[in-house]
Amino acid sequence: MATRSRTFVTIAAAISVLVAAVALGGGIALVGGIVGSGKTVVTVRLWDDKVAAAYEASFAEFEQSNSDIAIDVTVIPWSQYWTQLESDVLAGSAADIFWINSSYYADYADKGALLDIDRSFGTNAKSGWAPSVVDQFTRNGSLWGIPQLSDAGIAIYYNKAALAASGVSAESLEALVWNPDPAADTFLPVVQALTKDTSGRPANDPEFDASALAQFGYNAANELQAIQLPFIGSNGGRFQDGEEFTFTSPRTAEAMQYLVDLVNRYRVSPPAAATNADGDYSLDQFVGGRMALFQSGLYNLASVAEAANFDWGVASIPAGPAGRVSVTNGVAAAGNTASSHPGATRKVLAWLGSERGNRFIGANGAAVPGGVDAQQAYFDYWTSKGVDVSKFFDVVAGDATTISPPQGTNFNAVVAVYDPIFDEVFANGIPVAEGLERAEAEANAVIAK
Repeated sequence: MATRSRTFVTIAAAISVLVAAVALGGGIALVGGIVGSGKTVVTVRLWDDKVAAAYEASFAEFEQSNSDIAIDVTVIPWSQYWTQLESDVLAGSAADIFWINSSYYADYADKGALLDIDRSFGTNAKSGWAPSVVDQFTRNGSLWGIPQLSDAGIAIYYNKAALAASGVSAESLEALVWNPDPAADTFLPVVQALTKDTSGRPANDPEFDASALAQFGYNAANELQAIQLPFIGSNGGRFQDGEEFTFTSPRTAEAMQYLVDLVNRYRVSPPAAATNADGDYSLDQFVGGRMALFQSGLYNLASVAEAANFDWGVASIPAGPAGRVSVTNGVAAAGNTASSHPGATRKVLAWLGSERGNRFIGANGAAVPGGVDAQQAYFDYWTSKGVDVSKFFDVVAGDATTISPPQGTNFNAVVAVYDPIFDEVFANGIPVAEGLERAEAEANAVIAK
């Protein structure tokens, strides 16, 4: 996901210890097989250190029954992941198994770099995996990765004390509606009431001092998965039509203008100079007690639970003119067709796709496993912690409307041209309409090449 351009950045966590690993792009080796031990070493690459810790336990069990195989896991931070993967695939030095998300995998599948899962494991294998994740990684009739994570939907983490101090009830959050028409907008007034300067004045007070903010009300930013896609979808807009980008469509442009206004006109969200430079800035503000509402996904649940030293809860995202709409995204493990030991690589992939191998991801609360039978471990973990995760699932359950994450060819190059323009738009350096027109033209020009 995370889904996720800087979009899905919040899945990645900063890594504190770097271990040189030339072939694997300078990542962090977490699980070791000793070269020269006579074992076949299968390399695995991902971007999430919390899931890597779960993999450590999973692979330890796998190695007990497969004494001829050792598994090396490397974490590459999200900010470097796709550029490094592209370089390593071209050089023939990519890991035997590497994570992919739905936005970036198409090029690798089309160029034959990914193992065809249906052909390798049979089409019946996917019956045990989350259908939404299977769909995201199915292209031209074939499945190109084994589902590992299922992000469910987007919700709002809230600071209970901040709400109480502003006279806002948690129950009232469920009825909030955002709307480009101020007369129909109940979301902005609440977010303004939750934004405070150092004198305790809310943002809707005439004496409010935006230069001396003590608490942000909300986390509007150039963040695709948690912020832009839900707003675009709930306004009836689209980010793409097929593989063509549709940033200038009226309903999409309205949603983007609303978000930019939250940052620059109403000052209820952090300045873009901070969030453009640091994808975890809003998360840090929330867990530090300096933000009342933090809209995000399950990929940040463990971080919130670990770092927030105040009482918090989870509410639904606001509805828009088209209702309450979320994106849902997944992560899959892909097999490298250039692996020098395909048999061992398939064995590890099969383990990752099994209920036993996949359940470790949920057992420590790191993420929702992509295997349906493995997901109960995740629910059991958070129930034991007193955390209700239902809002993340309600928004995508049954016949709920969802908006798809971006997909298509050459997405790494597409993000490289449109995202800096979006950064400039959110920083108030260029009008929204002009920025969206430029971004759309340049993104579609990349697709057309």
